[in-house]
Amino acid sequence: MKRILVTGGAGFIGNHLCRRLLNEGNYVICLDNFFTGLKQHIEDMLDNPNFELIEHDIVEPIDIECEQIYNMACPASPPHYQYDPVKTMKTSVLGILNMLELAKKQGATILHASTSEVYGNPLVHPQQESYWGNVNPIGIRSCYDEGKRAAETLLMDYHRQYGTDIRIIRIFNTYGPNMDPKDGRVVSNCIMQAIKGEDITIYGDGSQTRSFCYVDDLVDGAIRMMNNDKGFIGPVNLGNPSERTVLNLAQMVLEMTGSNSKLSFMPLPSDDPVKRKPDITKAQQMLGWEPVVDIKDGLAKTIDYFKSIS
Repeated sequence: MKRILVTGGAGFIGNHLCRRLLNEGNYVICLDNFFTGLKQHIEDMLDNPNFELIEHDIVEPIDIECEQIYNMACPASPPHYQYDPVKTMKTSVLGILNMLELAKKQGATILHASTSEVYGNPLVHPQQESYWGNVNPIGIRSCYDEGKRAAETLLMDYHRQYGTDIRIIRIFNTYGPNMDPKDGRVVSNCIMQAIKGEDITIYGDGSQTRSFCYVDDLVDGAIRMMNNDKGFIGPVNLGNPSERTVLNLAQMVLEMTGSNSKLSFMPLPSDDPVKRKPDITKAQQMLGWEPVVDIKDGLAKTIDYFKSIS
């Protein structure tokens, strides 16, 4: 049994990660300030003696006895991280500083959830970890994109300067049950609008591409990365290399929900990436990982979840 701290543990990916780690026999400490996380996501774990909930914001220091830290804390959808961009930047920079100090003090391994957004609107396709990105440092998405890039810098510097045991994963589009129906992401938008019979919003002409990874696959990759014994610290792409257009996704959702919703085309948001597809060669070679959940199976579970809360 390991003592494992999961920051952002009540968030979308965090709650799935907590549940998996708990089911594997660990003592799990879920830390969340509930800015975007929801207590209802973790209610089924609260009675478990090996689960602990701490309400705390990682912008402030904290001392917790632990062997592993999964740093998942940060609003990750544009409406959430643009709501308070200064807070988003603080969470990425001050938050990772506090977690790195904790890891250094405890001698813990720290895994940081970075993002495909570090690649910006990429000029290289698919995106490999060696690509430095094409990012606007002063745009409306910069609080998130540049915050995550700065966090990666701090992780590498703590590793080089103090020998801190780090892991960096770059998460591509992830979906599944417990997504926030109002998070503004394409999967949740399409499903909720289809269920309600509203026009489905397509930004641009829908030709922009995304690669959708089911949350169980993502969690499996994160745990493999944390526990790999090859000295592999990353960064490593975790995502589904099956690329599809946003328009194709909307059409799939319409078909699977049986909705009569129409498509409504709106202007493309500022700095919205045109292409997004991970090269997962490193994950395959170093972690033996690749996604296994088919998009239709994952969407079916996600649609059932959204129907249950509608």
